[in-house]
Amino acid sequence: MDLADIGVTGLATMGRNLARNLARHGYAVAVHNRTAGRTEELVAQFGGEGTFLPATDLKSFVASLKRPRRAIVMVKAGPGTDAVIDQLAELMEPGDMIVDGGNALFTDTRRREAALREKGIHFVGTGISGGEEGALHGPSIMPGGSRESYEALGPILEDIAAKVDGVPCATYVGPDGAGHFVKMVHNGIEYADMQLIAESYDLLRQALGATPAELAEIFREWNAGELESYLIEITAEVLAHVDAETGKPFVDVVLDQAEQKGTGRWTVQSALDLGVPVTGIAEAVFARSLSGHPEQRAAARALAGPAVSGVADRSFVEDVRQALYASKIVAYAQGFDQITAASQEFGWDIDRGAMATIWRGGCIIRARFLDRIRQAFDADPSLATLLVDRYFADALALAQDAWRRVVSTAASIGVPTPGFSSALAYYDALRRDRLPAALIQGQRDFFGAHTYRRVDREGAFHTDWSGDRAERPA
Repeated sequence: MDLADIGVTGLATMGRNLARNLARHGYAVAVHNRTAGRTEELVAQFGGEGTFLPATDLKSFVASLKRPRRAIVMVKAGPGTDAVIDQLAELMEPGDMIVDGGNALFTDTRRREAALREKGIHFVGTGISGGEEGALHGPSIMPGGSRESYEALGPILEDIAAKVDGVPCATYVGPDGAGHFVKMVHNGIEYADMQLIAESYDLLRQALGATPAELAEIFREWNAGELESYLIEITAEVLAHVDAETGKPFVDVVLDQAEQKGTGRWTVQSALDLGVPVTGIAEAVFARSLSGHPEQRAAARALAGPAVSGVADRSFVEDVRQALYASKIVAYAQGFDQITAASQEFGWDIDRGAMATIWRGGCIIRARFLDRIRQAFDADPSLATLLVDRYFADALALAQDAWRRVVSTAASIGVPTPGFSSALAYYDALRRDRLPAALIQGQRDFFGAHTYRRVDREGAFHTDWSGDRAERPA
């Protein structure tokens, strides 16, 4: 019997397109879905694209794989993933490999990898970005797990991944949950990026009175410069689209309540655990949450706002462009800071320059300036923050006056810009010689005897606030 080079179980849109991508690259692909109709549909519609070996159950699916077996699981993250992994593990042997290509929480991946390692089975938690089109035509792929597993799986992943300047957008990330962690942060950056673009649109529309069609042209112009990216490109397409039923701009007939699947929340929760201030990502998550409370928003419509509105002229477009670029730099810098902290916490040794390299194509946050980020980390792998790299420091210095005008104008006309504002606050906080945290430490010591440290000598101290107010070593 002919055997498959690799298998895919879970044939919803992403799984189906990934299987097709593998087949198109010459791999024999075993395919399986819990509902057999999807398997039959895949083979009927796309069987001419390559070699598919359909299976009606997991036992025959595993039996159709070459040893050592390689099976990719593409099912919804959560208990369903555990169930499929457990069933596959019962059918596999030491040396076989299970690849989880879903958006799994990285702590679940660490747990699963450890459990399967005891059975001698390789578990590869793999982030895949690019949506359904990326899965078919070339995604950005972020695999974790053992080095040994990547030696066997890596060539296939690099083959089907997107390519930029001939370089595959796939590379080994690190042990156990590293791949899914990096994908989680990628998604968090995506949240921040989308929020900043939405704020740019909203501010320009309110301040200039520009139509969606006019704004589409502005975004197209921006996409020809340093802001060039997939998200800017599709923003122009969405803004230019007209609803066929009403003849109105498409963006005006869409309910203004943004949904989310959870990876943004995971990113913020993880950042809190690691003590990393990902303020841009957090504000983006909270902005989506706020949009989803129509009852509160309706109740608050009568609250007072500023008397002025629409006061900007066309020069404001350039100000917003510069503020958007500066804020995007901050958002990406914070994401890479979180990757750094997790890499240190879990011993992953993640190459930040390599992550920027594989994000240049295939993924949702692909952008021209990722080349600059790669260059920054390649030049200084120990870079404390992306913001102090000479290129980005100069870009922020050039943009800061416009950035401040944008935040000020937004406040004066009552347009919320949590992304722009928090990015500027973060930038200003980082560059300050002293922060008001000194006062907070004094307050903490006053009410809770939490102690404080001094700038002029070592050690921890406590002041007897309720007594003689004398200072004593803690």
